Amino acid sequence: MGFDEVLTTPLDGLSAGPVVPRLVLGARLRALRDERRISRSAAGDAIRASRSKISRLEAGRHRFKPRDVADLLTLYGVTDEAERATLLALAEEANSPAWWQHFNDVVPTWARAYLGAEQAASLVRCFEVQRVPHLLQTPDYARASLRLAHAGADGAELDRRVKLRMTRQRILRRRPAAQLWAVIDEAALRRPVGGIGTMRGQLRHLIEICRLPQVTVQVMPFLAGGHAGEAGPVTILRLPGGRLPDMVYLEQRVTALYPDRPTEIECYWDVMNRLVVEAESPEETPTILHRILQET
Repeated sequence: MGFDEVLTTPLDGLSAGPVVPRLVLGARLRALRDERRISRSAAGDAIRASRSKISRLEAGRHRFKPRDVADLLTLYGVTDEAERATLLALAEEANSPAWWQHFNDVVPTWARAYLGAEQAASLVRCFEVQRVPHLLQTPDYARASLRLAHAGADGAELDRRVKLRMTRQRILRRRPAAQLWAVIDEAALRRPVGGIGTMRGQLRHLIEICRLPQVTVQVMPFLAGGHAGEAGPVTILRLPGGRLPDMVYLEQRVTALYPDRPTEIECYWDVMNRLVVEAESPEETPTILHRILQET
């Protein structure tokens, strides 16, 4: 699958918006700059910008101005009119409205790149410690969790935040569905977020959803002791086509980190792969969930 196929992957009516074109264009600009051995500082000077802006452009986390793209292509010696036209068209597409635009008032700037990439992802791998992963939450559990995170939000705002979270889950039902592989710490399954009734509903939902062929859930039991994920939650997205780097997403209280160096991405993949070995097997998950449900 090539870049053009990545950009036309069906999303069951829910477009990923500009994120994938940005990632494609950013990766190509980075490759061209590396081929010419031009520093980010020099590239920034060419478009009257900083080194850090070039870094964000190449990582697909900044809007592209067609004029800036044209100037960079000139700097990198790209004279082929067909290639220039293709990349400039990508720049235009990269500025198209995002799928989450309707929820703009409840989407922080630092989460936008992730939300766009998540809807285009072919694979989502995640580890969670305190909460059930967002893509596996029930509406009641999501509301209780969001109420804790946004204590000042009124009912209308909470409704919108819950709807946003539920809309994200469409990637598990679209055709083709995204593959989700989650490792959940036992603590998240025993902490009754929203009360006993809400938690029991959430556990039943997990029992049902982990039967789907596109969903794999593992539990990290207390008895495992220390494990590879002690640094906290992590999510890794793989985009279709095999031509784009995986996205690592580390969500924090009021920001998020996107480690994007190849060595950093490899490090987080190592953590994720160790976690699935240390956790109970997927075949044991329904038994574990039933036991916790009985004890809740």
